[in-house]
Amino acid sequence: MTTKRGLITDSFKVLKKTRRGGKRKKTPTPPPAQQEDVTTTVKEEEMQQLKQFDLDWRFGPCTGISRMQRWERAKLHGLNPPEEIKELLLQTLDDPEYSMSLWREYPF
Repeated sequence: MTTKRGLITDSFKVLKKTRRGGKRKKTPTPPPAQQEDVTTTVKEEEMQQLKQFDLDWRFGPCTGISRMQRWERAKLHGLNPPEEIKELLLQTLDDPEYSMSLWREYPF
């Protein structure tokens, strides 16, 4: 029969090291976060839709042309751009924030 062998840790005395800074104080738990107004404004939602349209590579490059020109080009080539983007762009023709692409501020 084999003899039962102990673990190597059985032959050493267990020592707990003291912390250098002493005992740590527990920080109080922060109060639960106030639920912020989750509803986004209509403009933020519209801008998010337009940003997604700008970032969608299926409709071709968006630099150097307006969003409406890009939408029309995609429609001409049969790429089926979203109709809600066209409606949104037609409602806000005068606002350059809506009409120009996400990359309008970057030089070519």
